[in-house]
Order: sequence, then structure tokens, then C-alpha cells
Amino acid sequence: MIPPAANAEFVAAMERVLDVYRRPYNVAVPVVCMDETPRQLIRETRTPLPARPGQLARHDYEYERCGVANVFMATEPLAGKRMTKVTERKCKVDWAQFLRDIAERYPDAENITLVMDNLNTHSPGALYEAFPPEQAKALWDRFEFVYTPKHGSWLNVAEIELNVMISQCLARRIDTIEQLREEVSAWQARRDQLQAKVNWQFTAEDARIKLKRLYPTFDV
Repeated sequence: MIPPAANAEFVAAMERVLDVYRRPYNVAVPVVCMDETPRQLIRETRTPLPARPGQLARHDYEYERCGVANVFMATEPLAGKRMTKVTERKCKVDWAQFLRDIAERYPDAENITLVMDNLNTHSPGALYEAFPPEQAKALWDRFEFVYTPKHGSWLNVAEIELNVMISQCLARRIDTIEQLREEVSAWQARRDQLQAKVNWQFTAEDARIKLKRLYPTFDV
């Protein structure tokens, strides 16, 4: 979704993200993108008809809802690495614990640049809700937070990875969180084995041309 024209706050946040994406690969200061997606757990009520030559598998339109789960995604586009975590909820504490997982993944990094959207759960205060103050501050100091603008989730490479995961792995009925974890873990292992990367090409200079209407105008 693109916001209305002449939105200075949007373009400022957008150009900040685009500048981060232009940074060269630096193992000491990795650029990591983070996002999450809710997943409905669904059980079949009737046995699906298996696929046959010339015919796809068929599922009955009826199903049973078995609750919801959440999938966190962190990806380092220039390294072809990603992390996933399936949780029962998507609250501040879950997000804070996932940040701790990311920090542990990069023990030798001087700093981790984290690109994410500006949900109310994605705030430094969440760290203090999850950990004692000394641990929360130490974890916060490991990161540089870079937020995508409102209505600018398309600027987050982690959203691209989530869409790939959903299309390749989760575009079917899964009824338990245990099965969801198994499927996501297997997908991540395969994707990492391929060292799949995202070659981001869109720059601030491109934005000033292709998204010119978003920039405030000036009388010359």
C-alpha cells in the first residue's frame, strides 16, 4: 500500500531504509530484516482426494479451526541466511525473546542493524517487559533499530521471505503448532542450504523519480 501524495514522514523513513540497503556486506555490522505473520491452524474434516494425473488434490470446503500461531522471520539478505521461530502468540515478550535469539545468532557482531515495521510490539520498552533492566539494556545496545514507514511494509525484505515461505511451505491446511514448527524448520534448512539471497536494487534516487508524487513540492 502506497500512502497519499506529499507525505514527508513516509519518504524520510523510506529513504532511511533504502540507504541501509545500500551498505556493503559487513560481517561485523550485519543488516537483518525482521517480520512476522499470523497463521491459522486448520484441520481437515474429511479426507482429501489425492492428486491424479491431470488433476490436483481436492479438499472439502469444510474445515475445523484449531487456533492460531505466529511465525517470526529474520533474514540477512546479503548473506543468504534466515531465522524462523513459531510461537503461540505475537506479543511484546515474544518479540523481545526473538530479538535475544537474533543477538545470540551474531555473538561476534559489533552491532546489528535491524529493519522492521513500527508495530507497537517492536519497541525498546518490550525488552524491559521481558528481561531484567541490565539484560534489557545490554540487548538493546546490540541493535540499531530502523523502522519502515507506515504503509511501507513492502520495504522490508523479511516480508519477501515470508511470502516465499508461505507459497512454498504453508499454502495448505496445517492443524497443529508442532506440525507448523516442523514444516517451517524444514523450509528454512532448505532455503539456507540454497543460500537464497535478495538482490535489492531500488534506491532513494529511484524513489525520487518513480514515487515523485510522495515528495512535497516546492515553489521555485
